[in-house]
Amino acid sequence: MSIAVALSFFWLFFTNMRQQIIRIVVLFFLGTGIFPTAFAQDYWGQHSIKSPEHFIFGYGSLISSKSRNASVATPIPAIPVRVSSNLGYIRTWNSRSPTEFTALGLRKPNRDEKATSINGVLYPVAGNDMASYDQREEGYVRVGIPLTDIEALSWQGLPKTGKIWVYVPAVAGNEPGVGLPGADSKFPLLQSYIDVVLEGAMEYGDDFVNELISTTKDWDPHWLNDRILPRRPWVAEKQYGKIDNYLKQVPSLQNRQMPEDYAASLAVERLQQKAN
Repeated sequence: MSIAVALSFFWLFFTNMRQQIIRIVVLFFLGTGIFPTAFAQDYWGQHSIKSPEHFIFGYGSLISSKSRNASVATPIPAIPVRVSSNLGYIRTWNSRSPTEFTALGLRKPNRDEKATSINGVLYPVAGNDMASYDQREEGYVRVGIPLTDIEALSWQGLPKTGKIWVYVPAVAGNEPGVGLPGADSKFPLLQSYIDVVLEGAMEYGDDFVNELISTTKDWDPHWLNDRILPRRPWVAEKQYGKIDNYLKQVPSLQNRQMPEDYAASLAVERLQQKAN
């Protein structure tokens, strides 16, 4: 037998043995379950993404995605929700800003009133850092919302774990939402703020906007139209017509004044106060 023939037989034998060894190894891994575990694991039921631990219910300007994301690097997602009247609050105008206007807040109902449901949005706290939120929301107290007192308003469900909070205006010595002054001539309603709130609500449709307006009490007649170019609002506020149409259901809209008219009315009011 020549050397070439011998080498050919050896190569065939080696190749055949190698294929047999591979078959045996594969069958071994398949039989023991090691092979599929290494290459095709089943992750069903496992939570590979860490869920947020804290969520905030926003019921005013924070409904607006633009407003909510104005001071953060990463956009904060939110879902539309409704808080039950069981929480015991009414949405109202009672959050006075240091820059002298009145924003939306919550209050406890008076003796002749009942608490109402409140629609808004629910969003996670970035980095679960509640301390930074508490510091930013000076003048407010963080109140917990039981999961049984909040419902989702879209196909997106509520978080199954974590704590839900709402910030309620408070004054020293009183419980949250009690003893807070409303709007007046010095702290009026501002149309620019109302625009932000309603534009945010418009992200979720007409019904959501109308519910927000109808579940907000104490619309004060001290209402300043501070829009940029208020006599030509379409220049800076593209949605002004739709917003004003929503607001027609608010009786005190008729008291909304242009800046110069508001200033004149304020001057007259102060003269009358001095005279008395």
